[in-house]
Amino acid sequence: MTELSHINADGQAEMVNVGQKHPTLRTARARAVVVLPDEVLAALAGDGRLSSPKGDVFQVAIVAGIMAAKKTGDLVPLCHPLGLDHCHLDIRLVGNEAIIDCTASLTARTGVEMEAMVGASIAALTVYDMCKAVSHDIVVKEIKLMEKTGGKRDFRRQTQAS
Repeated sequence: MTELSHINADGQAEMVNVGQKHPTLRTARARAVVVLPDEVLAALAGDGRLSSPKGDVFQVAIVAGIMAAKKTGDLVPLCHPLGLDHCHLDIRLVGNEAIIDCTASLTARTGVEMEAMVGASIAALTVYDMCKAVSHDIVVKEIKLMEKTGGKRDFRRQTQAS
């Protein structure tokens, strides 16, 4: 059985000690999917952008996702605080789904998959927040790691449509 990395021999939670690891380039991409009901889709402009009194929905969600990724160490208790080298969010509409991809990278002793996951998650919640005036039937369907590189092992999710 694989041991949980954030639980010590006494069963107590602790931050992983990465002090002896060598810094390497680490990248991660996470995805969140937001299902938009017909009422929200009907509010979309012809160019695929949704504007609200709060601004352009996807642009605000991108900024929120970047801000959140930078704050992951403050939000997830045992994550190391990291100074990201780069964070990019892409949101595209595919049918009735907003597909949100957050890619984060840095050179460090620990990975950035949590930063990518938090960035995608908060971007998805921001889409919900900005569209809830039109409908509360919005669903954040999934949040998942798509790929990561650097560290002990690389990971790439096998999917038909990624």
